[in-house]
Amino acid sequence: MDTMRDRFISTTSQLLDEDPRLALVLAEISRDGFGRAQRAHPDRVVNVGIREQLLVGAGAGMALTGLRPIVHTFASFLVERPFEQVKLDFGHQGVGGVLVSAGASYDWPAGGFTHMSPGDVALLDTLDDWTVHVPGHPDEAEVLLRQAAAGDGRVYVRLSVQSNERARPVGEGAGFAAVREGTGGVVIAVGPMLDNVLAATDGLDVTVLYATTVRPFDGAGLRRAVGAHTVADVVIVEPYLAGTSTAAANDALAELPHRVLGLGVGRAELRKYGEMDEHLAAHGLDARGLRERIDGFFRR
Repeated sequence: MDTMRDRFISTTSQLLDEDPRLALVLAEISRDGFGRAQRAHPDRVVNVGIREQLLVGAGAGMALTGLRPIVHTFASFLVERPFEQVKLDFGHQGVGGVLVSAGASYDWPAGGFTHMSPGDVALLDTLDDWTVHVPGHPDEAEVLLRQAAAGDGRVYVRLSVQSNERARPVGEGAGFAAVREGTGGVVIAVGPMLDNVLAATDGLDVTVLYATTVRPFDGAGLRRAVGAHTVADVVIVEPYLAGTSTAAANDALAELPHRVLGLGVGRAELRKYGEMDEHLAAHGLDARGLRERIDGFFRR
């Protein structure tokens, strides 16, 4: 199976052929994958070099001319390093674009903390009117990318090497999808966390919701999943900073007594490279770690 990043390259190359409104801005990352597209569309495929502030600024400048820019690099270089440009050049100027990241929270552990971005979604939460997609499979990434490219708003698509075994239906306006029904509580699994969550909750009487679009947060979908219960227990499992979506869940359940547990990447920096599976286990995001914390939460 190809990776989400592979699918991003092939899909975007095709979209550039089909839609003259689209432009692609790179900062060296994935440059080799877009060689044909750059030769075919030299005026709309631009590599600015290792200049991430310029990457975002150039994309926003293209948006001001009426183009629909797709801006791409590692998450830490796309959201964190040029955050001022994301805030001002896109948000303050009121233009749209598609930011597509790679690297996620720890896709390349050997790259060290400079190439890790567990705080990207939380950082974007400080800005207004961003849609955030977190696909859990390359097929989902393609659907969400095509949807984002066809729109006009500000969209962040967070790609990862980690992937679920199979794709789930996603698309325009899709909220949280129920994958498993239960009566003892609700667990929201975001993107590539789904397979581990399903393994962790096997045999538990809980509802599992699957989320690939986390902003806007599907508060109505969460309330439907809670149903007629007079109290609600909710666990949110996210592949980025733990607790990123707990405030959104609290807002959705404001009129109902509830508890929310946010699981995700911890704040402490893990300073040994290791492998992705070791990082998952260290943050308690493998099936075993999730089982212990989810089961313990619902038993309290």
